[in-house]
Amino acid sequence: MFSSVRGGIALLRACLSSSTVRPCPQQWNKSLFRNYSTELRMKKTSNADTKKALSRSTSLFKTYKPVTPGIRHLKRPLNPHLYEGRPVRALTIAKRKKGGRNSHGHITVRHRGGGHRQRIRTLDFVREEPGIYDVIRIEYDPGRSAHIALVRSRNSEHEGLQRWKYILATDGLRAGDEVQSFRQGIPEGFIPELDAAKKEEEKNTEVAGEQSGGQGQKASSAHLLALGILRTMTLKPGNVLPLKLMPPGTVIHNIALQPSGPGILVRAAGSFGQIVSHEDAARYTHVRLQSGEVRKVLSDCCATVGKVSNPLWKSRNLGKAGRSRWLGRRPSVRGVAMNAYVHLLTIVLRSQMTEFHRCDHPHGGGRGKSKSDKHPVSIWGWGTKGTRTRKPGPKGPKNSNKMVIRERPRGKAKRN
Repeated sequence: MFSSVRGGIALLRACLSSSTVRPCPQQWNKSLFRNYSTELRMKKTSNADTKKALSRSTSLFKTYKPVTPGIRHLKRPLNPHLYEGRPVRALTIAKRKKGGRNSHGHITVRHRGGGHRQRIRTLDFVREEPGIYDVIRIEYDPGRSAHIALVRSRNSEHEGLQRWKYILATDGLRAGDEVQSFRQGIPEGFIPELDAAKKEEEKNTEVAGEQSGGQGQKASSAHLLALGILRTMTLKPGNVLPLKLMPPGTVIHNIALQPSGPGILVRAAGSFGQIVSHEDAARYTHVRLQSGEVRKVLSDCCATVGKVSNPLWKSRNLGKAGRSRWLGRRPSVRGVAMNAYVHLLTIVLRSQMTEFHRCDHPHGGGRGKSKSDKHPVSIWGWGTKGTRTRKPGPKGPKNSNKMVIRERPRGKAKRN
């Protein structure tokens, strides 16, 4: 037994003595070590490269490879011209969210709450200052569906916020373009032919007699020529003009209802209005709105030429419910899935009769998914899906519909 152990120890000593000493890792071939390590080292890729690999770009929308359920149906409009940085902080205001609650803590607007932190961009809907403004960049605005444009005034006297402002971006507006406001009228010297035509008209009004007719025809032709040149130089996307200076058929947006007021109508993404005609008295202009309603607007009111930007916004697809939560939208529960609507409930509390309404939804209750052959109504019992709740004319507010020439199409007329 001991002899075998001694023989094993001797064999082990012989092997150790005959083997050469291995070099330490510092003496290894550096080139071999470098090649071996680079094969195991993972290649670092940026976030942009990952998105590029997963994206499937089309001509209008950007889709993604369905590696996760959340991006299978995700569809975003392609907007490579948007600025990827942060907005100008001086032109923003902090947005304090209230979750749809009033000062008493009661929910007055449902389906609101949470979401990412946002800042309100202060836009200039009046654009009263004349002069040329250069478009610096087009930005995304979380507070609206349309894009906004950062513009800078060329007037050296303007400083600070007078020189920089945000405006509603017109479709096709890009960085480097020029926009101008003619709310205060056409400046002198802008079109020399127009000034000459005005002077000829003033002379013709002073001159009376038989020669006034021929001079009047010349003056009218000169005036029409100057008016054509004026429209050619002013009717550009993004410019602000009074409605009386626009010919019928002009596409407009950001329409004001008062001559000195801000733009109120047609401000959503992809929307536009159109001038139908001018009245003979030149007091009102007929404008067709996005809904199809034809309405009278004062001719001295101003509007912006062109269509609102981001027309593909309505065809987007968020892809998952989490993106709605990021936007500050809470879930909406169907009325059929709620409890029944009890009109009046009487309960005895502390020896007192207490009456209150217990209302979940008029469509709630019952067995199965049925609303019991009731007309579709809201949670408060108002008629919905076509039922008109506003009473125009003599039964409604006084003079509430006098400016509407033709109401918007409804029902079958809307489908046609």
